[in-house]
Amino acid sequence: MAKVNIGLRGWRFDEEVLNEEGRIRPLATLEPEVRQRLLVLADRVVDPCDACWLEYGDGQIEECNVAEVIYGEPGGEVVLCSVHEPDFLYWFREAGGDEYAGDLELQEAFHQWFLDGNRAPDGYEGLEHVDENPTALPDAPTRSEAVPSLEEELQELDDEEKTAMDLDFSDLDV
Repeated sequence: MAKVNIGLRGWRFDEEVLNEEGRIRPLATLEPEVRQRLLVLADRVVDPCDACWLEYGDGQIEECNVAEVIYGEPGGEVVLCSVHEPDFLYWFREAGGDEYAGDLELQEAFHQWFLDGNRAPDGYEGLEHVDENPTALPDAPTRSEAVPSLEEELQELDDEEKTAMDLDFSDLDV
């Protein structure tokens, strides 16, 4: 079964989360872990890169690059632009960040390492991303375009339906 990225690189989903039109299937039909990842993804897909935001803050948010990749677990995820992805990969591979694999403390630990002035050495190689059709890449999507129909579906759910699906909205702006 093929895997797909939705909105950002990093978290990969089984292709069956999409219907024939390439849209996300109704939340109620998906496994709870997949639903939670999609909800976090919908919230973070148009966020600024965490590292850019740590450098510039809300006061200069226009200087921040839009996130392109997501690492970590929901609730402890890190979103990064291609400029700062090598910093994260260096931290994770070479500076002890791998001890946070699967841990919700990953985000906080990376942020602290970055705030302490640490960076990947010049020329440090990140990941080589291969796009199947790089000339067909669209402009950066809006939140609703990146994760189609998900926000509309969430707005239509009542509290009882959300409870029945065991959704955690505590960290999301939905």
